[in-house]
Amino acid sequence: MDTTVTVYCASARNLDSIYTATAAELGRALAQRGIRLVTGGGATGLMGAVENGALEAGGEATGIIPEFMYENGWQHKGLSHLEIVRDMHARKSRMAALADAVIALPGGIGTFEELLEIITWRQLGLYHGTVVIFNVNNYYAPLLSMFEQAISQGFMRPEYRNLFKVTESVTETIAAILAEPDNRTFPQKF
Repeated sequence: MDTTVTVYCASARNLDSIYTATAAELGRALAQRGIRLVTGGGATGLMGAVENGALEAGGEATGIIPEFMYENGWQHKGLSHLEIVRDMHARKSRMAALADAVIALPGGIGTFEELLEIITWRQLGLYHGTVVIFNVNNYYAPLLSMFEQAISQGFMRPEYRNLFKVTESVTETIAAILAEPDNRTFPQKF
């Protein structure tokens, strides 16, 4: 298998252990299936947990980190590969370019921004891989509800639910990224 998965997630510390344990489990599961991991290259929070899970299971973990974060020493020092890029825009572009699929674990503003951007890119036909929202501990319920509100009020087409998959376990998440991609053509005619 020659698959690379980008994982968006929190770098925040002191999170509930359900989140860090699940991130580490996801990293291990990816590594056990020979799937390469790409992250934002940070050492803390869920990012560090998913990287460590993959590395401890003998997997490959690549970090894409902007210069200013590298200069502040925020990078994971044990990654298989670390790529330093100019800025946040270059980071997101590179992470998407490397990814056959994207998984969003829970996170804050940065994770929301990455997730919504990759869904938008998929809608516009700029990204063709699978996008998975890993709804650990029902974390993404408010966002999923917001999508439904956007659909019910005409801001989003109902078929745009197909731009992403929602999972609730590591097993479902791995199955979602290994399934045949939805090759539906986006964008639809406006």
